[in-house]
Amino acid sequence: MNNSLKRLTIAATFSLVKKSANLFISTLVPNFKNVFFKTLVFLMEPFLLPSSSSSSDHFNLYDEIDVFSSDPFPLSPTPFAHSSPEPLFLVPFRWWNEVREDLYGRGEGTSKAEVIGGIEYTASVSFVRGREDAWDDMVVEDEDMIMFEMRREVETEAGEDIHSINGNLALISEWMFLRALKWHDDAKDVEDHLGAEDDKSDLFSLQIRLSCTWEMNLLIIKISQKDNEKGAFSKACSIFGVKSCMVKVWDFSGQTIRFVDNNLLKDSSLPDKEILLELKMYGLSSCNSSQDNDNDEMMVERSNTEGSISGRLVNGDADSRSSDSTLDQSFSAGCSYGDAWILGLTGLYNLGNTCFMNSAIQCLVHTGKLVDFFLGDFQKDINVGNPLGMKGNLSIAFGDLLRKLWAPGASPFSPRMFKSVISGFAPQFSGYNQHDSQEFLAFLLDGLHEDLNRVKLKPYIESLDDDTRPDEIIAEEHWKNHLARNSSIIVDLCQGQYRSTLVCPDCRKKSVTFDPFMYLSLPLPSTTMRSMTVTVVSSHGTFLPMQVTIRVPQHGTSKDITQALCVACELKNDETLFVVEIFSNSIIRALDNSSDSIELIRDEDRLVAYRMAKEEQDYPLIEFIHYHEEKAFAYNHKEKFGFPLVARISDFSQGSEIRNLFLKLLSPFLLPQEESSYNHGEEQTYKEEAEMEELSPEDEIELLVDSDFQFVLDNKHYISKSEPIKMDEPVPISKGCRIAKVLVYWSPEIIENYDTALLSHLPQVYRPTFPLRRVESISLDKCLDAFLKEEPLGPEDMWYCPNCKKHQQASKKLDIWRLPEILVIHLKRFSYNRYFKNKLETFVDFPIDDFDLSSYLIKGDTFCHHYSLYAVSNHYGGLGGGHYTAFAQHKHKMWYEFDDHRVFAVNEDQIRTSAAYVLFYRRV
Repeated sequence: MNNSLKRLTIAATFSLVKKSANLFISTLVPNFKNVFFKTLVFLMEPFLLPSSSSSSDHFNLYDEIDVFSSDPFPLSPTPFAHSSPEPLFLVPFRWWNEVREDLYGRGEGTSKAEVIGGIEYTASVSFVRGREDAWDDMVVEDEDMIMFEMRREVETEAGEDIHSINGNLALISEWMFLRALKWHDDAKDVEDHLGAEDDKSDLFSLQIRLSCTWEMNLLIIKISQKDNEKGAFSKACSIFGVKSCMVKVWDFSGQTIRFVDNNLLKDSSLPDKEILLELKMYGLSSCNSSQDNDNDEMMVERSNTEGSISGRLVNGDADSRSSDSTLDQSFSAGCSYGDAWILGLTGLYNLGNTCFMNSAIQCLVHTGKLVDFFLGDFQKDINVGNPLGMKGNLSIAFGDLLRKLWAPGASPFSPRMFKSVISGFAPQFSGYNQHDSQEFLAFLLDGLHEDLNRVKLKPYIESLDDDTRPDEIIAEEHWKNHLARNSSIIVDLCQGQYRSTLVCPDCRKKSVTFDPFMYLSLPLPSTTMRSMTVTVVSSHGTFLPMQVTIRVPQHGTSKDITQALCVACELKNDETLFVVEIFSNSIIRALDNSSDSIELIRDEDRLVAYRMAKEEQDYPLIEFIHYHEEKAFAYNHKEKFGFPLVARISDFSQGSEIRNLFLKLLSPFLLPQEESSYNHGEEQTYKEEAEMEELSPEDEIELLVDSDFQFVLDNKHYISKSEPIKMDEPVPISKGCRIAKVLVYWSPEIIENYDTALLSHLPQVYRPTFPLRRVESISLDKCLDAFLKEEPLGPEDMWYCPNCKKHQQASKKLDIWRLPEILVIHLKRFSYNRYFKNKLETFVDFPIDDFDLSSYLIKGDTFCHHYSLYAVSNHYGGLGGGHYTAFAQHKHKMWYEFDDHRVFAVNEDQIRTSAAYVLFYRRV
């Protein structure tokens, strides 16, 4: 059975076992589920070893299972579960030592070796020809090999003559190689952007056999033709030549000692106590044994492949396939031009609504010092015992993801394993629903901090509220207390400090605290305006309804609407407005609470403002709701129409007062009539009243039925059934009633005498037209001003005043006390409440090269307060179906757009858009 079929068979078997046991385990012992499946993986893993020793045959069990699994909560493998030798790289000593001296070099009186030391070996390199076939005197080339006999040097003898064909060599681990590769890439000038040091042919893999001769204290490395592809072995032959030579090799990885100390050689199943390892060669392919080079440094010819990359698709091949190993990839499919790499320009495939995750990741993996940290030996900082962390799993998963994105020649790949780890600790990000990139970023930064917290035992620190000492002393004490419990690369880079001041409105008690922050969440300020259309109606029947369009703050209150309407209507001093929301032809709520947010008012809502006299404010309100007959099939029924008319009334002694008030409100809607038309003059009114005085109660009811209008008091809150209003009797309205609803039934004859079209015309608060409304523009400074302004706490966030001994609605003022090296700014485009969600498309004009925060810092310090933008997380579209992308600045201030697996070069003037959601700044 070949390896591919074997993989599929075992993966399918595992999947079936998993699915069969899943129901039983999750039903009986849910907490045992993860342990069970990890045990199953451990038991089956010996059967998954490939028959070939080639590294290309290795595969990840979890990835194979995922093909068959439909479990929305897949297994989250623990990176600590299996330890394997870290990949080794053989590079020129000079190439690595430049990095070591610059990044890990000695201070005064400190040896370089005390930081990253190397074990020195003197290696005898020889070429061993294949054995001769006894039958036809032919050499069997499969037996050709290059042999290193490495003797550890205790000390170097003076005057020792070491001949080297291509300089001294360094054996380094993977993180050292990636860190060195980026260091050299960063150090190059603009004209060397595509230098030969990044030639793809300089990196290739070899399978080596390592053994140890105990008697002679030798490590023996064999590079055999039979273990390698012919092309790779030929490259090795061209590098080391066919003549025996001596070379110095420094092992900075520490792996050679690990192999011996851990007895890996003794436990080897290969003959002669050998172990099979992968060795990656870099920077040696341009040299060969025929060169006469007296220098110890490696001389690499520059590639003649030059060219512009602006405006071109980078690393966006949809047919590219990812690899589980950081460097086990086809370098010809990478992000390149000609034969050179461009490190860090690697896309991420969308797994299904995971653009939010891809956008946040791309911003983080282009944060320079964070990249350097995770390309380095970050695992030494992992705090496995932190109960608030994730046992190092999140940091290892992120580090592995970052290294894949920065690997030379990397092609787009699926971050499935990283998502699986995230989902295991944050179920809200499991599945494939849409999420917020800022919320994901907040979780990721906090999780990385706890995983990498250098504080192993957090001390208990009592918080003191002392406002008698100077702010400088209190702030420094709070910061030291914070660092005593929290110390990580995330704290070093991303955390700053607020000063928060609370003041009691009664006793003026002041409480000052200094709190750390990871990012600034800035509101789009209230100066951003919103257009609203309101229908203004007279409560005295003096004019027809009119539509007034006002502009109010986007985050304003009902008070802002009333004030804007007063100006637009030129309201007199003796007048007031009663503003309501209309729904289903009646009042649904009054906007009488001046502190209510206008964000509760949607664009499709309808508002009416009734213009009233101030002197009538103490009178109860009458709301007239209109009904008329509608014929449906063979039946007639009453249907509501128009918006209600509202007025105040003081006299409920007779029902006729209600009728007269309604006719007065309705008079502006009366159509011009001929002399024979219906007359609503005072004479007719008095005539009707005189006639009604002579009628019996039975005749009165009959007159109401036959009259033009019927008035019914909607008194269902006080009696069980609504009843008609009698013209000569008091109206049964409760004294405590704030607003009385009166249903008015129009006869078919009378409805023709009024312009009911005007009565029914009630526009929406806002109706989009083409072209759409202009997107407003504000500066980032305005957002900061809005964030730092003093404001009262909400009723749900009352502060307990220790002086007053009760909760108070204190005023709160935030100030920036300490700025971080990496400043993350979140623009609050999304607003949520119990009724609806909204997104603001406001264009925020943010600086790119020089963002000066000096005026916002209330404490002078020695750090620079100027920042430059280097990444942006964007959100396009609305709440129903949006899409996230990212902009990131790469080498030499070149900008790229990361749209999932597609990467494009863009111009700087394309960075500022109304889609900008999270901004990343670094201190200049």
